[in-house]
Amino acid sequence: MLLVADSRVARETARRRTANGWNTTFIGANRHTRAASEPVPEPGTLYPMAFLVEKDAGAVVHPHFHQADQFQVVMGGSGRLGRHNVAGIAVHYTDAWSAYGPIVAAEDGVAWFTFRNAWDPGARYMPGARAELRAGRGDRQHREVAVPPEPAIATEALASQPAPECRPMLAPAADGMACWRYRLPPGASLRGADPASGRGQFWLVLAGALAVAGHPDLPAESCLFVSPNEAPLESGAGESGAEVLCLQFPTRS
Repeated sequence: MLLVADSRVARETARRRTANGWNTTFIGANRHTRAASEPVPEPGTLYPMAFLVEKDAGAVVHPHFHQADQFQVVMGGSGRLGRHNVAGIAVHYTDAWSAYGPIVAAEDGVAWFTFRNAWDPGARYMPGARAELRAGRGDRQHREVAVPPEPAIATEALASQPAPECRPMLAPAADGMACWRYRLPPGASLRGADPASGRGQFWLVLAGALAVAGHPDLPAESCLFVSPNEAPLESGAGESGAEVLCLQFPTRS
């Protein structure tokens, strides 16, 4: 399964106003966009979800948890996520049934992508859902990992990138959870890590443009999902180069 979402199309067709910002669906459906008649995926089913959240200045998302493993990538604005100060580009990961937060937007608001590889019915807020958290977690331990902000590379610097570069932002854990950041000079090719080492990969274009799977010009904020049974992602940078994140989920369900 290879799913591709062009940010231009998503913003034009799937952006909706919320009480304190905007939400744009890129891949999959969530509780707001899924038809009531459509059956909910069975537990353990691979179900990629990707959406962009944009919060107005001062907005607050109270501490909560989800039943699915989750990456969040802060794209713009600034604020606080739990104990971490965030801005673009910051990466945050939480295991399923691990409570985190609050998320507090600063005066310039804050925008982040949420990526999941399994269905999630929505946030359960603390402390009201504490009993549900304990019951659902079982013998799992709380896991929350954050990578400090590092802005996307400037267009001029990317165009003069001397050679392809890959940096592990989160070194692969024993269960395969990992994050890599790539910088590619114009026209350079990229071969990703083997998806079989985790349970699905989301790729996110941070700067420049990426060419993959019949999509020759995926701009910033475009994203892809590569399932574990696919070959490693083969792609190439556009005329201005490309900066890309690869987010790999742990192997367990």
